[in-house]
Amino acid sequence: MTGWKSGTVWQAGLRGVRRHWLAITAPLAIVLVVAYGVAFVIDEPLRRYTEAKVNRTLKGYTARITSLDFHPLGLSLDLEDVKITQDAHPDPAVLHIERLSASVHWRALLRGRLVADIEIEKPTVHVDLQQARKEIDDPAPVKERGWQEALEAVYPLKVNHFEVRGGDVTYVDQGPFKPLRLRNLDLVATNIRNVRSRDRVYPSEIRLSAVVFESGRVAVDGKADFMAEPHPTLRGDVNLANIELDYFKPITNRFNLWVDKGVLSASGAAEYGREVKTVELKHATVEGIHVDYVHTARTDAAERQRAGQAAAAAKEVSNKPGVLISIGELHIIKSTVGFVNKAAPTPYRVFLTDTDGMLKNLTNHEMEGAAVAKLKGKFMGSGVATAEATFEAENSGPAFDIAVRVEEVSVPTMNDLFRAYGRFDAADGRFFFYSELAAKGGVITGYVKPLFKDMKIYASEQEKGKPFARKVYERLVGGVAKLLENRSREEVATKSDVSGRIDSPQVSVVDVVVRLVQNAFFKAILPGFDLESGRAERVRRTVSR
Repeated sequence: MTGWKSGTVWQAGLRGVRRHWLAITAPLAIVLVVAYGVAFVIDEPLRRYTEAKVNRTLKGYTARITSLDFHPLGLSLDLEDVKITQDAHPDPAVLHIERLSASVHWRALLRGRLVADIEIEKPTVHVDLQQARKEIDDPAPVKERGWQEALEAVYPLKVNHFEVRGGDVTYVDQGPFKPLRLRNLDLVATNIRNVRSRDRVYPSEIRLSAVVFESGRVAVDGKADFMAEPHPTLRGDVNLANIELDYFKPITNRFNLWVDKGVLSASGAAEYGREVKTVELKHATVEGIHVDYVHTARTDAAERQRAGQAAAAAKEVSNKPGVLISIGELHIIKSTVGFVNKAAPTPYRVFLTDTDGMLKNLTNHEMEGAAVAKLKGKFMGSGVATAEATFEAENSGPAFDIAVRVEEVSVPTMNDLFRAYGRFDAADGRFFFYSELAAKGGVITGYVKPLFKDMKIYASEQEKGKPFARKVYERLVGGVAKLLENRSREEVATKSDVSGRIDSPQVSVVDVVVRLVQNAFFKAILPGFDLESGRAERVRRTVSR
């Protein structure tokens, strides 16, 4: 009897609990159904409203949102198939987002802060040369273009967590060049509104990784203060691996640098703060690059302008407090480096092949110590060339000591050079070159000493087909060389001093050094030819008549 009463009571209690939960869940279910029904109904009006609000904030760009899906339970929304075009150049779209999700950042809400969490899936950025120039020429700063406001127009909360997954960034230049492309780009920026702590200098964490071009990789791991004034500040480590350098042709060509092949791997750190700005390249290796600097008469003025700007900028940051630029260790391996002069009477190219070089401790601060550089290669592909140098940063400009040694170069490989400045060519011989240069207090001093062995300028088999006047002239040049020849050593040698000032902020140090050495070299390379050049020219003119 007692058991039957107990069962009856338990069943009655169970029915009461069911009625209680039914009383609670039924209205809740009705509310959810109504809420999702309302959300479904308002999705399209909300899409139109959001699109219009975004476009009111953007300056120079227009957004198109294909669909919007609002989720009332989590107070979140999803945008799908979003395209943003540049008004001046609308085709192609500069940004396409497959999916953008915005929601309340619940962890921050637990700390009493109402901020947003933005996640973007598979965004595609596509910029061509016209679009890039338009963006660069826009006088309005980036922070005034309305991008932050556009995100807030999508979701009316300040962004605290921002994440990009599977991004693709492509830049297309003018001409037959491969596009510059980043693939599989992932970016995470957290604690943007400094929710977790207020006392850290860089409270926000940033992580970025991507595939560069075909096989390269880039990774950034750092911290930032996005709320800093007058501009956001950041500090982080950067790692690059196997970056293919010939992709940069559309950019390097504009600076007369013709780059082919080669890969770059590097690691370093950078800081962009209120008072401190540093770029520290800790380790870098360039392998297998072929690069020529091409000088032409048409680009001479632009080169001088760029050189002057670079010299002024270098002098401005030399020993400047709060600005540190340094290279810990840079290696160049198995590379070819050349100079092409198309402005000479006869164009020529001088180059080093099989180049291995090392640069250590280069910095803009004198207190960091001297930089050391070493270089080895084959001059004109035949002789052995070595160079050693030390550099220091001084308030008056750079200070350096350089020693260069070039030996056993096949003279005929230099015929283009001889034709350009001496109007002759050589049939045989070996070339040697020695030089020491030093700079201090804005003044450069030193010497260059070229030397020829077993030099043969005139060869009948080489002169076939040349005008008679040219043959006479080259016979004369060869005769002068013989007069100056050291009989015991069968060599032609001389020495020319180098001196000049390099402390003008409008002149490139490299340009000054090259010109000084070039003038001294051609003054020394033909010592007798200088003495006899007037006679040689008179003979050449007489014969040509």
